[in-house]
Amino acid sequence: MEMPLQYNLTDMGNSLKKLEAYIIAEEYMGYDPYDSLMSPLFKLLLLRTNKLIRFGFQQVYRRIPFNTRKLLGIKKGLNPVTLGLCIQAFTYLVYVFPDRKNFYLEEIEKLLDKLIKLQSKGFSGMCWGYDFDWEARYAKIPAFYPTVVATGIITNALFINYEILNNNKSLELCKDAVNFVMKDLNKTYEGDLFCYSYSPNDKQKVINATMMGARLLSQVYSVTKDKNLYVEAKHTIDYVVNNQKENGSWSYAKSDSRKWVDNIHTGYVLDALDDFIRCTNSYYSSLTLEKGFQYYIDNFFYKDEIPKYFENCIYPIDLTAISQSIITLTRFKNFELAKKIAKWAITNMQSKKGYFYFQKTKIYTNKISYMRWSNIWIFTALAHLMYTLKIKND
Repeated sequence: MEMPLQYNLTDMGNSLKKLEAYIIAEEYMGYDPYDSLMSPLFKLLLLRTNKLIRFGFQQVYRRIPFNTRKLLGIKKGLNPVTLGLCIQAFTYLVYVFPDRKNFYLEEIEKLLDKLIKLQSKGFSGMCWGYDFDWEARYAKIPAFYPTVVATGIITNALFINYEILNNNKSLELCKDAVNFVMKDLNKTYEGDLFCYSYSPNDKQKVINATMMGARLLSQVYSVTKDKNLYVEAKHTIDYVVNNQKENGSWSYAKSDSRKWVDNIHTGYVLDALDDFIRCTNSYYSSLTLEKGFQYYIDNFFYKDEIPKYFENCIYPIDLTAISQSIITLTRFKNFELAKKIAKWAITNMQSKKGYFYFQKTKIYTNKISYMRWSNIWIFTALAHLMYTLKIKND
């Protein structure tokens, strides 16, 4: 028997308030699964330059369920993505918890100022990267070097803040960030169509990354009606449409070994494509969206309450995959599944201290608190779900 809506909202509200208190107490700072290279050990010559050691250590260390970062000299960081997603969550919570409206509005302005200070310097427009060195499989990305994914997550949060609260300061940052996407990212062409690079320093063809760029252009186009933004966004959207598999899925990347299909990045693609259609009234790609979402529903959920990380296995049960599932399901109005997942996460993944755990494997639960990867995503997801249910039922 389905639980009453009010029960679900009360349950989620209490969880959100505990998590919010934790985030505020930590001043938005925290550890990250990928921050291991910030240890002073990796300033040593060999460890500073050896890709195999750096990449290997980073991959192994993020799987260890014990937090030894203090021993390695790794400090909690302030990640721009954390700030952006907090702006998005606080925007929703203005309506969810109206008694705290003034607090949220003040925090949003403070976080906007912090984001401006943390922008990556030396590029054509506003852009952001992570606050740690990152040894990616096909790139080396220093701390605060910009990527279209970090920038796209942040600008999407800013655009939501503009749409809901009419905050022109957020809109202006999005307008400026368009210059980064159009002028600084590399393009790999297939005929007239292209894929944006992950960062200005590579030529990777990552499907969800190019969608982040397209979404920003389409969002700004919806306000400015600058035809150039629509034309460019459509060229990379068509690239993604053409690279959809027959079963409706997309590989993480093209032309390299990353052929896997996962929950998080499939959600990114679906959300961005839906925004492109909405912002540009370009319904020609609606069938692609429907096919992709059907694949998503059919392949990424176990027992109708637990999101799978990959299409072909249950574990690890990851907090960000849980969060992205709630966000995407809410967007596509599958509220019942979104609420079941939220309830499961709150029951099984939230500490009494308010924060959420990183992952559950078949053998153990990794209970490390990660601010950017885990806490801020579930904070945003629950806020989004509560906001949407409230608007739907008011």
